[in-house]
Amino acid sequence: MALREQDLKNLNNASSSNQKMSLLEKVSYGLGDTGSNLIYTVITTYLTFYFTDVYGLGAAAVGTLMLVARFVDMIDSPIFGVLIDKTNTRWGKSRPWILWSSVPFTIVAILLFMGPDLSASGKLAYAYVFYIAANVLYAAVNNPLTTMLPSMSSDVQERTVANVFRMFGGQVGGLIVNLSLLPLVAYFGSGNQQKGFFYAMTLFSVIGLILFFVTFFNTKERVQDVSGGESLPIKESLKAIKGNRPWIAVLLLGIVFFMLYIMKVSAGIYYLTYNINKPEIISTVNTLSMCSLVGILAVPFLSKKFSKVLLINTGIVINIVGQLIILMAGANVSMIIAGTIIGSIGMGLPAGLLFTLMADTVDYGEWKSGVRAQGIIVSAAGIGIKFGSGLGGAIPAWLLAAGGYVANQKQTATALNMITLNYIWLPIIFSILSILIMAFLYKWEKPHHEIIAELEARRAQR
Repeated sequence: MALREQDLKNLNNASSSNQKMSLLEKVSYGLGDTGSNLIYTVITTYLTFYFTDVYGLGAAAVGTLMLVARFVDMIDSPIFGVLIDKTNTRWGKSRPWILWSSVPFTIVAILLFMGPDLSASGKLAYAYVFYIAANVLYAAVNNPLTTMLPSMSSDVQERTVANVFRMFGGQVGGLIVNLSLLPLVAYFGSGNQQKGFFYAMTLFSVIGLILFFVTFFNTKERVQDVSGGESLPIKESLKAIKGNRPWIAVLLLGIVFFMLYIMKVSAGIYYLTYNINKPEIISTVNTLSMCSLVGILAVPFLSKKFSKVLLINTGIVINIVGQLIILMAGANVSMIIAGTIIGSIGMGLPAGLLFTLMADTVDYGEWKSGVRAQGIIVSAAGIGIKFGSGLGGAIPAWLLAAGGYVANQKQTATALNMITLNYIWLPIIFSILSILIMAFLYKWEKPHHEIIAELEARRAQR
């Protein structure tokens, strides 16, 4: 017999009061992403430049490498999702994977920048092995941070706030890298960039490892699925995806959003170095991109009054405005900085909400199918992020090669146009696609809070 609407509300309120997270837990959750970004920001923002201008690989080969690695990620993400759903320990389903994977991840990240003196083919093979391994192990560490969010609380606002701590922590990690990496490379390398990158990455990796342990020991998984924590068969887990239209929208958003994000951050170093001949402002511009923290911190307050779709689309429109300002700036540093700040604040809104949307689709899948499979749902949605990141890294490298880019040389007009396409125009195009996805595909049959209330009622009746 169905419970009355007021009973559902009362039940949901009572349950939510038991789903509160302490400040320590939220901070510790965020520090997990700080650790991830201390390592992975170096890879996403500087690895293409490192491969082409420091390690001596060809731009086209690097582009292909970036995409191949992401195709591997498209396989490993759902595998980790299944493994997480089948995991049942006293620590929960997701947390143990942070413990098990953090040490090998940090070791491989260091080896990625070791740069042994090999033949051209040997260097490329080395890059393939350790870049792919780094991405697989990053998924093993970072996917659990996402899959554990819907298990930490069933309170929607608590999740939103916890995710903001995560996004804030991630941005702090990125900020530290962008502020200090190139100075550390110069300090440790003393003129040898290869040596400098290696020791800088070693420092970031050790700090990241410590932060992973902080996350593991200070977080908790509270929300159990229908099975009460037992492992789910793969076939059963997949039921949570069937008919899950919000999940499809989040998958597509992940592809497009991360294409525009990775494309811009990887192309920025080339644009500032070759198009406007001001490599000295690279650290400043990359640091100012962390102004996305402003947008991220605004999310918990704005989400109480406005829908997630509206906030995401508003943020992306603001990002487009920032891109256009950079385009009009030419070599005007003040305008470039202004455009970077405005665009980054805008990017903070979708960045602060994307993983919350993934957690929401777990609730929708359980409500629709009766199966709570956060591992497979979140990891499968993560395929979009991996694929988008891969294309975002590969396309700029391919376009550089097509434009005749030659490292450390004055570039042709065609090469400069390709850099502008990567840094300005393609991010604008993909921003527009993101808006269309959220406006037309992200649809729910009923409000999320009503779905949560019904789920709590079902659990209470078991």
